[in-house]
Amino acid sequence: MITFNFCSCSSDTISINKPIRDGELLISKSKTFALGFFTPGKSTSRYVGIWYNNLPIQTIVWVANRDSPIKDTSGILSISPNGNLVLHRDLSSTISIWSTNVSLPQSQRNNTSAVIAQLSDIANLVLMINNTRTVLWESFEHPTDTLLPYQRLGFDRKTNQSWFLQSWKTDDDPGNGSFTAKFSTIGKPQLFMYNRDLPWWRAGHWNGALLAGLPNMKRDMAISNVSLVEDDNHVALSYNMFDKSVITRIVVQQSGFTQTFSWDSQKSQWILHWSEPTDQCDSYGTCGSNSNCDSSNFQDFKCTCLPGFEPKFPRDWYESRDGSGGCVRKKGESVCGNGEGFVRVESLKVPDTSMAVAKGGLSLEECKTECLNNCSCTAYAVADVRNGGSGCLAWYGDLIDIQKLSDQGQDLFLRVDKVELANYYKKSKGLLDKKRLAAILVASVVSIVLLFLSCVYCMWRRKRKDEMMRQLNQDSSEEENDAQSNTHPNLPLFSFKTIMTATRNCGHENKLGQGGFGSVYKGCLVNGQVIAVKRLSRDSGQGKEEFKNEVRLLVKLQHRNLVRLLGCSFENEERMLVYEYLPNKSLDFFIFEYLEKMKSKQEQKEWLGHSSGYMAPEYAMEGRYSTKTDVFSYGVLLLEIIAGQRNTHCEIGRESPNLIGHVWTLWTEGRALDTVDSTLNQSYPPTIVLRCIQIGLLCVQENGMSRPSMSEVVFMLANETPLCQPQKPAFLFNGNQDLQESSTSGGGSSINELTETTISAR
Repeated sequence: MITFNFCSCSSDTISINKPIRDGELLISKSKTFALGFFTPGKSTSRYVGIWYNNLPIQTIVWVANRDSPIKDTSGILSISPNGNLVLHRDLSSTISIWSTNVSLPQSQRNNTSAVIAQLSDIANLVLMINNTRTVLWESFEHPTDTLLPYQRLGFDRKTNQSWFLQSWKTDDDPGNGSFTAKFSTIGKPQLFMYNRDLPWWRAGHWNGALLAGLPNMKRDMAISNVSLVEDDNHVALSYNMFDKSVITRIVVQQSGFTQTFSWDSQKSQWILHWSEPTDQCDSYGTCGSNSNCDSSNFQDFKCTCLPGFEPKFPRDWYESRDGSGGCVRKKGESVCGNGEGFVRVESLKVPDTSMAVAKGGLSLEECKTECLNNCSCTAYAVADVRNGGSGCLAWYGDLIDIQKLSDQGQDLFLRVDKVELANYYKKSKGLLDKKRLAAILVASVVSIVLLFLSCVYCMWRRKRKDEMMRQLNQDSSEEENDAQSNTHPNLPLFSFKTIMTATRNCGHENKLGQGGFGSVYKGCLVNGQVIAVKRLSRDSGQGKEEFKNEVRLLVKLQHRNLVRLLGCSFENEERMLVYEYLPNKSLDFFIFEYLEKMKSKQEQKEWLGHSSGYMAPEYAMEGRYSTKTDVFSYGVLLLEIIAGQRNTHCEIGRESPNLIGHVWTLWTEGRALDTVDSTLNQSYPPTIVLRCIQIGLLCVQENGMSRPSMSEVVFMLANETPLCQPQKPAFLFNGNQDLQESSTSGGGSSINELTETTISAR
């Protein structure tokens, strides 16, 4: 628990005439971060720190006076006459307990009034000369236990300054703790976790894609950009998020674990992404030198000597299961100018690179040749794993801290004598032959099974198709016999593949419209004939009998106002009817054309009826119009855009009579994202879509007073402020009940009945 006592302050800058006292805050321009005095945990001491300003859980990301706390609330942070940012115990104190300790340029030493300290939107406290923006000091160069986006770890080769993370002592004391995450400057730079001054865990070197001993970094690559810059001046590792709204941090805990967190705004808590180290093999040098630690072998023994090596202390190794002594070359082996070579050891965290040399211009084969010509070279690997591998990394001397990785491991090429090399190739060839034989057997069995299943499926499909056509023709023959008619021409049967080819897989661009039982698509057969295909939906409600009735009737009936049936198709659960294509507008245009010529006074009412899906309830029912009426219409339009459907003509099933009811049902069930148009293929940010759905539901609330104004709607869309929970929307009633009542009133139901509908406000 961290205690804060402060008053509001909107400034982000400290100047020589404007210090910060205990109880006051420095807030960045975006109001993301704040700087002030705080008390950690159960402590009574006061510290100056930076934390997230808008989170309910106060999380410290930087501390100034880590080992120099203030015992009361009289502290003051100010710009000193010599241009430094200093912390005093009180106004009367002349001795600072913390300072930036920088020197002004000679040209600015008489102009200390121009020096300011500013808190940036990325939590970097910068001391600079205001008129020239010359940076004198910044907190990002002096991190504590937390690494933030755009902050870096590494070192400056010229000044020997190092940027590292150091844990707190305890939750109550932010002083320098025992664990330090720091880049080693010896050999190939690599990141270590030190327990005081001893290596405790090694994250490894940068292999072009990630830190070699930190495979969990791969999880973050999809949402963040992690990079390492290494040149003659400095080595610096940093990261930033692709989505700037994501709040994340990397922390070195008092226990030595390095953990990555991100903020979950819905749960109002930090979510742990990964934590290292994860098992005993992560500990530095667990199995000593020239051996491999495999955590999957804990039931047997986790340590294994590398090829060509044997345990240094056999009794400890075999009896006590203690591999810390490591391994040594087998006796009698000669690996210098005596037919030696290299064997591949796969998927490893490669050894400690302190004794390694990196050569970026060599290929893997050139690296092998150079290592082979130097008897001191014990192993080599690629320096950059990207694009198939490039560069050379060669080790000289013992190989320490090798670990078997299940993911993101590298191959190490190990120097062995000619005997070990021959045994390796013999085993590899035998293993390869076994793998080839197994692959051939598996492929043969799978092929036979697939061929058998294909034959069975084809026979079943042919039999099912014949049965359906036989039953269809039998039913038609019975009806024609009743009508004293012998036969009718057989109806052509199209294959499912033929129709899919003609309609381009029933693509959206070929869709002509949608009816009660399915959609209609335009297509073109191989012979050039243009067709219209009615594809019955599986949940349309039209069963087998309805399908047969439609086919029988359309085959026998001919009329100038009826489209001619060319054929049908039914495979698996797919049922389709193939019609001739009529390009001259729809049938109802010709049948009801005379109605368009009869203009009457009813035209305005009909227009209002057709637009009733956008009308607010108070206007539709009572004729009252207010500033909230247009808000309702906007809410309907917003929900239609998200769903890709119209309010009064949406495909939402019987339980929801309109789009508003459908969205409200999904919202109350916690499945609001199911509203989104399926053609988007989930290529949208869920949080923004959920916010738009919530705004739409707020706009269509039944009570007009509860709806936001249009200016409030614009503000909601442009900002990320918390939103109120929407209340019950207008025009929400039980569609199933209404349908049932209308059905039972007629005694029975029939799909082919003609109904007359009078449009009225809902």
